[in-house]
Amino acid sequence: MVDQRIALPGLSPVSGKTVVARFDGGELSSAAGVLALREIEARLGVAARLAACLDDPRAAGQTIHGLAEIIRFRLLMIAAGYEDGNDATGLRLDPVFKMALDQAPSGRALCSQSTISRLENLPGKRALLRIGRAMVDLYCASFRQVLKRITLDIDDTFDAVHGGQQLRLFNAHYDEYGFQPIVVFDGEGRFVTAVLRPAKRPKGVEICTFLRRLLRAIRANWPRTSVLLRADSHYCAPEVLDWCRGEGVDYIFGVAPTPTLRAHILALEASTQKRFDDTPDGGKLRRFKEFLDGAASWSRVERIVARVEAGPDGTDTRFIVTNLTGGDGRSLYQGIYCQRGQAENHIKSWKTHLAADRTSCHAATANQFRLFLHAGAYWLLWSLRGLMPKRSVWRVAQFDTLRLRLIKMAARVIEMKTMIKVHLPTATPCQDILRLALGRIPRLVT
Repeated sequence: MVDQRIALPGLSPVSGKTVVARFDGGELSSAAGVLALREIEARLGVAARLAACLDDPRAAGQTIHGLAEIIRFRLLMIAAGYEDGNDATGLRLDPVFKMALDQAPSGRALCSQSTISRLENLPGKRALLRIGRAMVDLYCASFRQVLKRITLDIDDTFDAVHGGQQLRLFNAHYDEYGFQPIVVFDGEGRFVTAVLRPAKRPKGVEICTFLRRLLRAIRANWPRTSVLLRADSHYCAPEVLDWCRGEGVDYIFGVAPTPTLRAHILALEASTQKRFDDTPDGGKLRRFKEFLDGAASWSRVERIVARVEAGPDGTDTRFIVTNLTGGDGRSLYQGIYCQRGQAENHIKSWKTHLAADRTSCHAATANQFRLFLHAGAYWLLWSLRGLMPKRSVWRVAQFDTLRLRLIKMAARVIEMKTMIKVHLPTATPCQDILRLALGRIPRLVT
């Protein structure tokens, strides 16, 4: 072991003064903001919800780390930017992480990487189904009252893999092996659920199976709440349209252009382009048209909205299909359908800022469980952002910005007989916003 009294070599003088640096600062941590995440997790109960879905095969009398403690440690690690289970080797001795798990800084070490790996490989298919329902329960519990209507955005994202993982598949579009999980958020960015699947376009039967389980879990909490599904043309399969009508679910999906659909808007495209050419300084021109039509595989004709946009590069036409009866074409397309673009930002927050694509386990069940763990970490940071003032830049800050400004803070921890003192740097930026967020944590709906 390195002698902590030996100064670090190679440091140049500053202002003519010698610089001496040693590893003798005491109990220090670089993630003091984890204490705020601890309070949020305690209010949401994410770790307890997930742990309740698992059967612990270990002998109770010989267990040191409970399932909820391991899951809570893993959630806090991911939220703080330590997405790899190997990071537990160093963090298990971190005083702030110990405090976040109700351990004194001088107490026992937290669980190791091997314990986390065993946890990730513990859930079977039935346990994962229970966890999926628990994630939907967490979503429903995040509201103060039962909603009359919710909007769910369904999308999939490519997840490249670099090994022999189960369910991996070669995707010609991305030119590599990977997964393509389906992810669901609501219109405000709340995480609903995710399912691991091979890297291919989902078929109608698979989508209906997924939606059936999702709707059953939602209606178990809210039997009378209406649901609006938004998705791109990947999900506009005849089986999905029939299922939505049979279950009383509203939908607004993108539709791939076909010669039959394009026949309705040829004249509109020509007139729109002519109008643009006659007024070249007016910017792009956008017009809409509604009609009833359908593909040969559909069981009935549907309400179709065409958006025709003319610009310097010609015309661009998009189609959507919906069973909504109100509104005109412009309001349906721009006011409802286009809002699903925010789901891309939510996926970015979950995948890029929280490393949800770290699905490197061999077993598909372990990788599915990892998706849920990263979803739990998403809830922590989403809730932290939701505590910010509505008209401040913090309310729209990215997760990595929240982590950099509010979580990754240095702290010195001093444990006394009846008190634990956490000394933060006096020059810490964003002190006021952290005070405000901590003061608002009791307002979180659970």
